[in-house]
Amino acid sequence: MAVKLRLKRMGSKQKPFYRIVAADSRSPRDGKFLETVGTYDPIKGADVVTIKEDRALYWMEHGAIPTDTVRSILSKQGIMKKFAESKVKEGK
Repeated sequence: MAVKLRLKRMGSKQKPFYRIVAADSRSPRDGKFLETVGTYDPIKGADVVTIKEDRALYWMEHGAIPTDTVRSILSKQGIMKKFAESKVKEGK
């Protein structure tokens, strides 16, 4: 099963709110998912993001591929850097 870290849209019309979830790549955008990893709220003043860092790293270590948008969110939070550093440590 191919797992992706992606956004699941919540909220009402004109007021989007997203959950960052680990989901099977074949399931629909707002369909079944494995675990909620965090949230993203683009409406509030500064983009409000909360992420369970340990769970995001867990899923990426087990082969989950973040979508472009989620990769950018994780990069801003510094999680992609930690993931890259952990990969380098494994190589040594």
